Amino acid sequence: MPGRNLPTFAPTDVISRRTAKSCFVSIGTQVYDITPFLDDHPGGADLILDYGGKDVKEIMGDELSHNHSEAAYEILEEHLVGFIPRDILMKAAPKSSEPHTPLYPPRNEAGLQDPQANGKLVYESTGMSSAEDLSIVTDRNSDYKTHKFLDLNKPLLMQVWNGGFSRDFYLEQVHRPRHYRGGESAPLFGNFLEPLSKTPWWVIPTVWLPPVAYGTYLSYSGLSSALLTASYWLLGLGLWTIVEYGLHRGLFHMDQ
Repeated sequence: MPGRNLPTFAPTDVISRRTAKSCFVSIGTQVYDITPFLDDHPGGADLILDYGGKDVKEIMGDELSHNHSEAAYEILEEHLVGFIPRDILMKAAPKSSEPHTPLYPPRNEAGLQDPQANGKLVYESTGMSSAEDLSIVTDRNSDYKTHKFLDLNKPLLMQVWNGGFSRDFYLEQVHRPRHYRGGESAPLFGNFLEPLSKTPWWVIPTVWLPPVAYGTYLSYSGLSSALLTASYWLLGLGLWTIVEYGLHRGLFHMDQ
């Protein structure tokens, strides 16, 4: 699985790419644009075009037709251009009372299947089988239509504020990974405050070290003891760490 971020394609889009000008094939969720390879195919371009827009998992492994070598798969991997959204494949997944229990996905109701996932554990709570699936860019439109949670095309803050989501539904959705386009962040405010949600790491010490240093200086001036100042400083740091952890654990990770 490549590290670069690749787009997603609707199954109908893949099926429509079956001409010499644009020829796509797929294996499971992976989509390949093999147009540049048509003329170089040992069996001729017409043989590939017969399977244009289709899943070629079975035909490439068919010993009676022609069992392709590892080199053929390496060439195919060089032409990887995107993915079919896994949510489409998971519509027919069996429901479970234990959302973190691995499930084997069946055939999709629309006839679409995921040969790549066969034999791999897929978690219903995330719709993914491994960390590699995180590189698949989330289809923002289909994600919202499917889960009715947050529209990633719009600012998130007011959607969460006015969403009226139940606790169980909210926890279910926030544990479902969503990979925004290009690795960027989804818009939070959607206005002039947006830059404040994308603060570089160095801004934090730049802003906070001066007032912390000044406060420490005032404390030392009042206490006139470096040991006492350090003791209070460490006590305050410890108390704040406990309070912050408690709030964070209670508000954002209270799953039960």
